[in-house]
Amino acid sequence: MLQNTETAAALTGYTPTEEDLRSLEEWFASYDELASSPTPENIERMAGMAVFPLNLVTDGSGGDGRTDQWDRRRYTETMNAVMGGAGDGEVRFESARTPFFLSSSLVVVFTDSVMTAGGEEHRMRYADILVRRGGVWRFQTMVQSGWAEMLEGPRD
Repeated sequence: MLQNTETAAALTGYTPTEEDLRSLEEWFASYDELASSPTPENIERMAGMAVFPLNLVTDGSGGDGRTDQWDRRRYTETMNAVMGGAGDGEVRFESARTPFFLSSSLVVVFTDSVMTAGGEEHRMRYADILVRRGGVWRFQTMVQSGWAEMLEGPRD
């Protein structure tokens, strides 16, 4: 569900069209559907919705920010490790998203989400940067705090 689009438009100076909003909402519905059943096949489909190299921005418990660029292989391996165990049961997402369109082809989306897996709720707040090429949205940057310790080895 997209929300606060008028406020976001006032801040960015770009007012998204109904088609901009509809296509973005459909993109997230497709992504969430795949993420709700995180099989290796669906994680490959999720990777097909990205632009690589994919930028990752996070931080860790020590308070230092961390960035990385992932190729498709790294994305699918990491997502299989993080999400793969959830594939045994029902995974549900309830998300409220606020898109900040910079133009008809660039958008920063802030998401507040509750993921329920194995009967446990996990609250998440994150941002994605998506680009539209040839009329198709693809995510290019993922921003979420707290994942630095999970990343392999020291990276800049």
